[in-house]
Amino acid sequence: MRLRLLLPALLPLAAACSGPADQPAGSATTAVAPDTTGAAAPEPLDTARAATVNAQSDTLLVRRNRHVFSNPAAPDVFTLVLRGPSVLSGEATFTITTATGEVIFREIMTSPELEAALVYEMKTPTATQAEREAYVRRRVQEFFAATNFQRPALAPTAAYPSPAPASPDRATWNDLRQRPDAVRFNYLVGKEDRRHLAWSPLSKQVVHLP
Repeated sequence: MRLRLLLPALLPLAAACSGPADQPAGSATTAVAPDTTGAAAPEPLDTARAATVNAQSDTLLVRRNRHVFSNPAAPDVFTLVLRGPSVLSGEATFTITTATGEVIFREIMTSPELEAALVYEMKTPTATQAEREAYVRRRVQEFFAATNFQRPALAPTAAYPSPAPASPDRATWNDLRQRPDAVRFNYLVGKEDRRHLAWSPLSKQVVHLP
């Protein structure tokens, strides 16, 4: 009879001394408070984005200018388009397109090649990112300045270079010397690589002049 009276009294004590089956003896249980900051969970990676470059959304800077070049009666379109992730890490495509829509010249330049000549204008050992970006933007803006076009493309007395260049050949050179209306376009790539283009009616193509 006494045993039956003691059993109900011992049950609460046994429950108080027991813990979770996987909780080691003497360890404490830490409650994890809910996140009440209201911060949104990070967005998942956009794996559906097209891998190819979008020529429209990727375009950073565009400069166009019409100038007589391959046809005295119809100006060509000179275009420089800078595309890429940023002004300082992009690629600039330089094209010359005739009035009929034919691309007669195409060249790719990098942002560092457009930026390189900044060293000649720097007044401090280094330039800030803002200064570098501003310089590249100015290079694009002034790429087709009127002072970069020259007529005639070659002086009548210009001697053919020696040793002979890869372009143009002597016949093309002599033909251009006899054309006072031929136009030369001058532009800079890198620090000191000054390039000169002219249209050769004889060979029907753009040629590089020394």
